[in-house]
Amino acid sequence: MDFFDVLTLLGGLSLFLFGMNLMGNSLEKCAGSSLKVLLSKLTSRKILGFLTGLGVTAVIQSSSATTVMVVGFVNSGLLSLRQAIGVIMGANVGTTVTAWILSLTGLDGESFFIRLLEPTSFSPVLALIGVGLTMMAKSERKKDVGMILLGFAVLMFGMDTMSGAVAGLQDVPEFQSIFLMFTNPVLGVLAGAILTAIIQSSSASVGILQALSATGQVTYGAAIPIIMGQNIGTCVTAMISSVGANKNAKRAAVVHLLFNIIGTCVWLSVFYLINAVVHFDFVGNSIDQLGIAVVHTTFNVLCTALLFPFSGLLEKLACRLVRDDKVPEQIQILDERLLSTPPVAIGRCQEVAETMARISMDALRTGCRLIEHYDAKEAQAVRETEKEADQYEDMLGTYLVKLGRENLSERDNRQVSKLLHIIGDFERISDHAVNVVESAEEMRSKGLHFSPQAKQELNVLTSAVGEIMDLSLDAFLKDDPDLAVKVEPLEQVVDTLKEQLRNRHILRLQRGECTIELGFVWSDLLTDLERVADHCSNIAGCVIEMAHGSLDVHEYLDYIKGGSIAFQRAYNAYARKYALME
Repeated sequence: MDFFDVLTLLGGLSLFLFGMNLMGNSLEKCAGSSLKVLLSKLTSRKILGFLTGLGVTAVIQSSSATTVMVVGFVNSGLLSLRQAIGVIMGANVGTTVTAWILSLTGLDGESFFIRLLEPTSFSPVLALIGVGLTMMAKSERKKDVGMILLGFAVLMFGMDTMSGAVAGLQDVPEFQSIFLMFTNPVLGVLAGAILTAIIQSSSASVGILQALSATGQVTYGAAIPIIMGQNIGTCVTAMISSVGANKNAKRAAVVHLLFNIIGTCVWLSVFYLINAVVHFDFVGNSIDQLGIAVVHTTFNVLCTALLFPFSGLLEKLACRLVRDDKVPEQIQILDERLLSTPPVAIGRCQEVAETMARISMDALRTGCRLIEHYDAKEAQAVRETEKEADQYEDMLGTYLVKLGRENLSERDNRQVSKLLHIIGDFERISDHAVNVVESAEEMRSKGLHFSPQAKQELNVLTSAVGEIMDLSLDAFLKDDPDLAVKVEPLEQVVDTLKEQLRNRHILRLQRGECTIELGFVWSDLLTDLERVADHCSNIAGCVIEMAHGSLDVHEYLDYIKGGSIAFQRAYNAYARKYALME
């Protein structure tokens, strides 16, 4: 093996790692909605957690990425440590899929069908299709599929290049002696762990071992401990990710490490004890790509079979190693570890925004009740809710801006834009809730009371505002443009009601039935309630805009107000429903 072979090896390794990264990222991007569905299946049942971890890892081709996600979920309080253990075990089995794909490079035969399955035969076709889709397809999803195919082709070319570059090592005695050294199980495990820790991908390190096996110098006796060590090395990513996380998140990373260390110690000991008695013939034989895939899968399945029934003990051991502090920890509602998986991070932002929406609108309803039935505790609760909504807006806004810098699909980008626009409206609704409470407190402190007629009129307005809040909240929660379309006619009715109530109040002032002081409170209440309806209109408009892609929401709303028969019918129905008594 000369200098130029080394250059070829480095080039092949670079292509291999780049192809794996490109394919994994594109798979993750393309399968965004599928990831959300898989991760929503997480329950307290261990078997479902295991299947979820297996499925997600098989999709994104990286157990490290799945485990980092799990650490982020535990740190956010979305996942308990017990649930996380099943997912981590599933991720370890799911990562073996990559080795089976790479084992295709070891196919050899003269049959047409065998040759057709060889990567050197179909990779150029996949590369051509991938380039075509990436350059010419208009659909974002088709472009992602093109990147997956291109990434896979580059991965296979890199693998084939590496195998060709190291082929000359089969005649180098020093190379053979290196792998004879790795038949020592301790050295083999250390070599596998260190290599994987450096490149932070067990799939990639297994692929490199498969490429080296093309020399015929890698024996089963050397490969088995190296593969077990590779599983330990991949834990480094999760351990690094857990730095700065809460105790349970650290424990999840420790569980991942314990799972692989215990599995390696047990099964390596069992293998060498049995070999000492039986003397397996295959230990000194050369291993090929398929053999490595079989060993990798067998080891991870055996580890899971061994430790799955004892997941509770793993949890207790992790808790012993990472002890609780005396001061309770705060859960990070939005964990930055999830940014590496944008579809999951967006799903989490949606959940937090939904919480923000509910508490803001509940605060407004509480504020309206306090106008007639004041309660100091509820008034304070509204103020606390407003502070909480402010915190949600700051936290979500900062997180969404960071998320917007990631490589997002067109759909995910629209979702980030929608949330950035909408959270401001939710926060303003909570501000108006505090304003309503302040009006109620002013009336109480000054001994002011509305007349029976004014109370009846205000009840009509608050009922209309209550319905528009329900409509806009449902439209947001369900992402339903059909519900959102019903908001604007009601918002116009609220605008009309505000003017009618203001005019009626002026008449009462002229007749001496109301005071100037009470009139200021009345005007403030009308303004706050009308502006709440405006924010609901903004929320609904944003839902409509996102559903129609690049549609200008203001242009759309102007259209339906001006010429839509359905809008006019809805407006007339709401006007009759919230008509004032003469």
